[in-house]
Amino acid sequence: MCGIVGYIGQKPAFPILLSGLKRLEYRGYDSYGFCVLNGQNKPFLYKRVGKISEAENELSSFKVEGNIGQAHTRWATTGRVSNENAHPHFDCQKNIFLVHNGIIENYQEIKNRLIKEGHKFNSETDTEVLCHLIEKYFQGNPEGKPSVSYGASLEEAVRRALREVRGTYGIVVISKKDPQKIVAAKLSSPLILGINNEEFLVASDPSALITRTRQIINLDDNEIAVLKPDNFFILKEKPLETIEWTPEEAEKGGYPHFMLKEIMEQPESLRNSQRGRIILEEGMAKLGGLESVKEKLRKIERLIFVACGTAYHAGLVGEYMLEEYAKIPVEVEIASEFRYKKPILDKKTAVLAISQSGETADTLTAVKEVKEKGVMTLGNVNVIGSSIARETEAGVYNHCGPEIGVASTKAFTSQLEILALLTLFLGRQREMSLVIGQRIAKEISKIPDLVKEVLKLSSQFAETSFHLTPRSTSSNSAIEKLAKKYRDFNNFLFIGRKYNFPVALEGALKLKEIAYVNAQGYGAGEMKHGPIALIDENFPTIAICPSGSVYDKMISNIEEIKARKGKVIAIATEGNEEIKNLVDEVIYIPKTLEMLTPILSVIPLQLFAYYMGVLRGCDVDKPKNLAKSVTVE
Repeated sequence: MCGIVGYIGQKPAFPILLSGLKRLEYRGYDSYGFCVLNGQNKPFLYKRVGKISEAENELSSFKVEGNIGQAHTRWATTGRVSNENAHPHFDCQKNIFLVHNGIIENYQEIKNRLIKEGHKFNSETDTEVLCHLIEKYFQGNPEGKPSVSYGASLEEAVRRALREVRGTYGIVVISKKDPQKIVAAKLSSPLILGINNEEFLVASDPSALITRTRQIINLDDNEIAVLKPDNFFILKEKPLETIEWTPEEAEKGGYPHFMLKEIMEQPESLRNSQRGRIILEEGMAKLGGLESVKEKLRKIERLIFVACGTAYHAGLVGEYMLEEYAKIPVEVEIASEFRYKKPILDKKTAVLAISQSGETADTLTAVKEVKEKGVMTLGNVNVIGSSIARETEAGVYNHCGPEIGVASTKAFTSQLEILALLTLFLGRQREMSLVIGQRIAKEISKIPDLVKEVLKLSSQFAETSFHLTPRSTSSNSAIEKLAKKYRDFNNFLFIGRKYNFPVALEGALKLKEIAYVNAQGYGAGEMKHGPIALIDENFPTIAICPSGSVYDKMISNIEEIKARKGKVIAIATEGNEEIKNLVDEVIYIPKTLEMLTPILSVIPLQLFAYYMGVLRGCDVDKPKNLAKSVTVE
């Protein structure tokens, strides 16, 4: 869950590393570091605790010589947050420098052995053992005692070292004893090569590369790449892929935060997710990524979704969709639990992994476990060429553009839309009628415009063409006013039923993530089984109750809360005036099919969490203790 970038070429490395690292800060931001080799046997090594954005002016003023280097931004796993534990790490002689994303599970036993051999450690991290292992094989032990040289090259020493470790890694290695070479390797942790005419880069995320090149190679597990100033090689040929994103898409574009920008991008991201995939006249969905397994899917009798966090909530909504309209039994599993179960699987079961990054460690491991059992695996990811995309047999990309904010917003609504299209795709293979198919297809096609209506609740934004852009730095947003009113409340309850029960979970998660507020999501029918004991005038409830099959039940739950002096904020369908007499506040969303209401009802909750976080002084793009891509268990 850390950010890595490396550079070798003809230009000064440090400014390029700094630029790339700033784009990766969302992956980790408790500390950062750089190492640049200058050919004078005096590497520039700089490591600090804190956010790189807080020291940007100082760092930009540095004059660092050298055309090869590495950089890292950390989200702590093993070892406390300190300068010593920040990356890059080094060996006993400060000859080998290494940055790492992942976890070395057997680091302690390796460390104990290396200490007995005379190696001196400078940090508490698991990463440092890799430096000393490479040192051992590259130039003998640090005591200068005779030892066997297993390989004359840095890459051979890396290969030998990696044979001894157990766990996950994406690493970038440089050495002042071989100063015209970068060695990179990966196992279950993303690593991408950027290919340009005059330079080569390596990074853990495409956003670090797109200002230098859009031509990339995704390293596969157990591959080692060697980059030189004028050439590179890996263990086998890899085709070039093109990053879909532009540099502009990975910038804030005038918004104060990435999170707000990504919330406001949802009309466009949803349009992109459905583009070319709806056949209105036939009431069908065309999902090109599933064409190769279309006939196999026709025979599937059961689906299992594996996902974590927000993606798990999307899967819960998808369960309702597919069971109601496609008549397929669906189970939704938290990937970190599923991987330790012994699920009953057969040839008529398919497993769908949902992940924005396509690198979520637990989800990826679950996919690998299922593949070993011969079960069909599918993926729904946003990042092209990601590990889950490559590991699964077939799948559907979100195409919703880069999501930089740690809290997922536009990826969540895109996942819901993809699951609605999957419902249409599989439903029309089975018993879904043409009329029902046409109705669902038509309503999905309207969703981007309906989302735009919801977003106009944030009145600081003016409409330009298809986009919503900042009008001014001040705001009189209805939702911001609501956040100002409730900013000092430290406990919230979110309730919903059926399709909007998972939205209650997601709304509570967003408030926890972004504003550090204790928020709990519940199925409204569970109120009398415990949660209602918490209700009083200081414990407000957000009730998601659009018009639909469970509306009357939701009203009963709201009445129970009001009877106990609880404050209620309702998410309701436009035109519902009667609810104003029952609740304290109402946020309206447009009318749509019940199965699609979560795409609309979650957006006010995203905005509410955003404004609450800002008003409470939280860093909404980089919430404490969290990172964007969870690439370790």
